[in-house]
Amino acid sequence: MTEMVYGSVPTRDGEPIIPRWWRTIDKWSMCCVLILFGIGLLLGLAASPPLAERNGFGAFHYVERQVAFGGMAIVTMFAFTLMSPRTIRRLAVIGFALSFVALLFLPLFGTDYGKGAVRWYSLGFGSFQPSEFLKPGFIVVAGWMIAASNEIAGPPGKSYSFGLALFIAMLLALQPDFGQACLILFAWGVMYFVGGAPFYILSAIAGLTVVGGGVAYQNSEHFARRIDGFLSAEVDPTTQLGYAANAIREGGFFGVGVGEGTVKWSLPDAHTDFIIAVAAEEYGLLLVLVIILLYATIVLRSLFRLMRERDPFIRLAGTGLACTFAVQAMINMSVAVRLLPAKGMTLPFVSYGGSSLIAGGILVGMLLALTRVRPQGEIRDYLVRSGR
Repeated sequence: MTEMVYGSVPTRDGEPIIPRWWRTIDKWSMCCVLILFGIGLLLGLAASPPLAERNGFGAFHYVERQVAFGGMAIVTMFAFTLMSPRTIRRLAVIGFALSFVALLFLPLFGTDYGKGAVRWYSLGFGSFQPSEFLKPGFIVVAGWMIAASNEIAGPPGKSYSFGLALFIAMLLALQPDFGQACLILFAWGVMYFVGGAPFYILSAIAGLTVVGGGVAYQNSEHFARRIDGFLSAEVDPTTQLGYAANAIREGGFFGVGVGEGTVKWSLPDAHTDFIIAVAAEEYGLLLVLVIILLYATIVLRSLFRLMRERDPFIRLAGTGLACTFAVQAMINMSVAVRLLPAKGMTLPFVSYGGSSLIAGGILVGMLLALTRVRPQGEIRDYLVRSGR
């Protein structure tokens, strides 16, 4: 019945898993991810030694940890790329459920590490941030719900997923972590739009988001302080934004030279949230443009592949993953150049951080798995056969 409706694409019977994986994976996107991780290690060698010295560790303590966490992230990414969409969906449901429970208990057992926001569990040897792992799981689960709602006699998946997104955003805002809350709402909005949402509903949601931001500004000192700093006509040169802006300005087109930058000695988050400032100062605009090009290649190639996909779940979940990956990178770099308020968001695969690296590996692994070329996977064949 499936072949009568959709047609079929020839397959290679008995083909081993690895050759089939290599033939169907998006090799360009995968290479871009590996290059981004390599750039992250290069920048980590420049940005992390001052922090290690201040904390009494060896010069390359954080680089070694980044290699370890990054290695786990790359292995995780490759493992997910081997999976089928059905397996991805099942694991996403399990991962989402576990991360959701961890997020619920965060106010009781979490810590803020002196940063004013309870976002982490302290594990002794490291930390665990539930919101990082919640994102890929939520996106896949929400994509599944929205796709199911479009089926005949399907469940009200759009309503369920919207309620879930609002509840998660509320939990994140209470930490407070408004950046991750906005990412969750953005991911849902993108999938809802691709799933055929009326424009007026999206406009209403955008209006509610603005109202929520106003309420947060009035009731959260943490949120208000960041907004006031962003809107201020003058940038305090002793703040992280001030140091970052000066570093980017000093770097120019080609940078001041490898190891010659000074911002890493002043920025406490030079190896995480403001890693792009280190790249701009030491390597100049040239490296920043390369980083932007790598992210753009991953996202655009993924979206073009998803445009040819017939399965609604794959198309929705893949679009949500790709756009979230892109927006997180855009937010991180926009904060460094003061286009957005500071949000405490890492640059995927480049910034230091165990949770962000491994969760990024899961997200991109899911994306690469969903964008693999599969039999009966392109909508173009169906349109040609149906004469549309």
